[in-house]
Amino acid sequence: MADSSAGTMKLVGGHPCLDFVNTVGGRLTSGATSATRSVVRDDKLRSYDDLLAWARHAALLSEKRARKLVRVARRRPREASRVLSHAVSTREALHRVLASLMRGRLPPARDLARLNVELAALRGRERLVAGASALHWEPAEPGSRLDSVLWPVWRAAAALLTSGDASRLRQCGGEECGWLFLDRSRNRSRRWCTMEDCGNVSKVRRFRQRRRRRA
Repeated sequence: MADSSAGTMKLVGGHPCLDFVNTVGGRLTSGATSATRSVVRDDKLRSYDDLLAWARHAALLSEKRARKLVRVARRRPREASRVLSHAVSTREALHRVLASLMRGRLPPARDLARLNVELAALRGRERLVAGASALHWEPAEPGSRLDSVLWPVWRAAAALLTSGDASRLRQCGGEECGWLFLDRSRNRSRRWCTMEDCGNVSKVRRFRQRRRRRA
């Protein structure tokens, strides 16, 4: 996991489930079949180790838990491969749902159904326990389940999709970026994943275009 790019990438979404859908180098809308679909460029999740590295980087997984899942994955490589494939396909479903909400559209029924399956399974793995002043939901012990790395992602997705924060969803205006983020600026004017990356690239591009027009 140490040399995985997924474990060092920038986390700029402002929410764990947005950082999850951003586990790509970029999303190209050119050639996509609809405004909510995209072509992934440089997928960061190429192995189960990448998935663990990202979850550890995003503080969704402890180091101790990550080491245990690495050992389990080594013993059960086919299962680890299936979990990775499932993670990528459901990531894309989540991205399409979020992109639809961002544009004020109804999410694709198939993608919403997939998320409901994940969330129903998640709730089935939780239980009510007594706290100091009230009951609260507590995740079941994950044991050796390789898919448990995704449980915090779906918990975060459920929280975002049912909150007022969905109205702050934005997509980076970078030509080959397409990362999603929550715009928490006072006047909701944020345009870029980061000004240092896509923002500066856009400024340089506009400057060069102006110079060519003048020439």
